[in-house]
Amino acid sequence: MSAARPPEGARSSERSEEVSTKPLLELHGVHTHIAAYHILHGVDLVVPQGQVTMLLGRNGAGKSTTLRTVMGLWHASQGSVVLGGKDITAFATPQIAGLGVAYVPENMGVFADLTVKENMLLAARSAKRAEQMDAARLQWIYKMFPAVEKFWNHPAGKLSGGQKQMLAVARAIVEPRELLIVDEPSKGLAPAIIDNMINAFAELKAQGVTILLVEQNLNFARRLGDTVAVMDNGRVVHAGRMDAFAADAQLQQSLLGLAI
Repeated sequence: MSAARPPEGARSSERSEEVSTKPLLELHGVHTHIAAYHILHGVDLVVPQGQVTMLLGRNGAGKSTTLRTVMGLWHASQGSVVLGGKDITAFATPQIAGLGVAYVPENMGVFADLTVKENMLLAARSAKRAEQMDAARLQWIYKMFPAVEKFWNHPAGKLSGGQKQMLAVARAIVEPRELLIVDEPSKGLAPAIIDNMINAFAELKAQGVTILLVEQNLNFARRLGDTVAVMDNGRVVHAGRMDAFAADAQLQQSLLGLAI
């Protein structure tokens, strides 16, 4: 895959290692309640600027709730969410998106009855018509996700699961972003599509985009992640370098119940 440039436009465990890069996103003691349920129990998380942070954990650990809390879809009942030094804890989702944050949920959020073009246009807030979208940026996206160009005028609901995932990520980056948040990008994808997705995220990182990914595929996490945070029971129980975590099978087994 080409490396074309885009157009201009925890609370840690005792085994955690320090991260030298300054943080873009920080969560401090975040608690989140959903109706009567207390889901997050004091999440401390640091996402270094310009790096890929993997958020791992067993099912029900609170990973997706953490992402939704960052995006303001659910609001923290205690603690703070800080983006680029700005406290965004009480911000509404549109305000957070306006700060250069894009979010791809686990269900991808693709509008099945709209074409690929129409899905992309909805995300391009600076354009009212397809012709007004940044042509150079679209060409860059096509190089990473050829299916977006190939099925441009097709209903998104007719795409395969992998193609829908590509569309969801492409839509998130149709305009320049500071932070990309993606929930389980490799879920249900074939190995060849996973490789393509990894290459795309690596290219985005090379252009300075900070990325936070929830992932269950440990091999995907190992290949792409710079830092890792592991959640359990609504808390971050380990944070550190991904390479160190990938090399410690005993730690993986104790925290996740499986090893890379």
